[in-house]
Amino acid sequence: MSEPLWLGFDIGGTKLAVALGDATGRIAARRRRPIGARGNPAADLEAMISDGRALLAEAGVDARALRGVGVSAPGPIDLAAGTVESPPNLLGWRSVPVVRTFAEAFGVPARLENDANAAALAEWRFGAGRGARNLVYLTMSTGVGGGLVLDGRLYRGSGGAGEVGHMPIVDDGEPCGCGRRGCLEAYVGGRCWSERLRRVTPDASRVAALAGGREQATPRHVVEAAREGDAFALAELERWNRHLARALAILAFALDPDVFVLGTIATAAGDALCLDPLRRNLRERLGPAWGTHLQIRASALGEEGAYYAALCAALEGAEH
Repeated sequence: MSEPLWLGFDIGGTKLAVALGDATGRIAARRRRPIGARGNPAADLEAMISDGRALLAEAGVDARALRGVGVSAPGPIDLAAGTVESPPNLLGWRSVPVVRTFAEAFGVPARLENDANAAALAEWRFGAGRGARNLVYLTMSTGVGGGLVLDGRLYRGSGGAGEVGHMPIVDDGEPCGCGRRGCLEAYVGGRCWSERLRRVTPDASRVAALAGGREQATPRHVVEAAREGDAFALAELERWNRHLARALAILAFALDPDVFVLGTIATAAGDALCLDPLRRNLRERLGPAWGTHLQIRASALGEEGAYYAALCAALEGAEH
């Protein structure tokens, strides 16, 4: 590749993705492995740096040819200090100096970005949000993450913008992992939905059969059963869509985006079970005179998204 190159790392709760690419989104080399965090952040970072060096060697690229390094990591993070601050899934990662460590290791500027923000940038640059000036990205996996691209730039607010999973959508509603009640995450996040399914799934439902018992039921089993026409699964998806549409309506009135890009559960469920009902529900909530330009799209990057998020963390640092 003749274009300038960036090296990106996407640190997840269970996996690490590393990508070497350029500003056009062309990826020269990539690798993925289980994260295996050992409670020793220095050793964890050294292993990641070794992955990066191995990827450079595999691609035949000298580290001196790099323009920069980017790291996409779960929050909380301190952008000003360049540190990761005790994410729930990274044991022992307390005030870990990610930016300084990667910059020293590769001899180029390093940049740290919240993982949901990096994913939003990836969809905006290279995925379902290409061409949009204003984009809202939501991913409903274990929890609910979000990222905002407004007026063509990533919007962080005072540092915590995009935490849409903790928008209160039901007064005194279901408990959320954050300690409050009625948050969006309590209704559409994968962990909370799974906990609900283990309480309410009928033993005779197709969901329970697919899961091998309701105690193992997850949103994936709901989607599979809904495709087969199971009444309980269809009702659960309708409930899920209704709560998500309530949050999208709030965001639409507040931000007036061009497009919502939805990942994970929404992407897996597809148009018929999720996106089309969401579009209808949102139109009803907004009314005919509002948001006629607004689109709802599924994430376009799929399993490749982690690589593009890693690359976008580096590119964002290079441009601002």
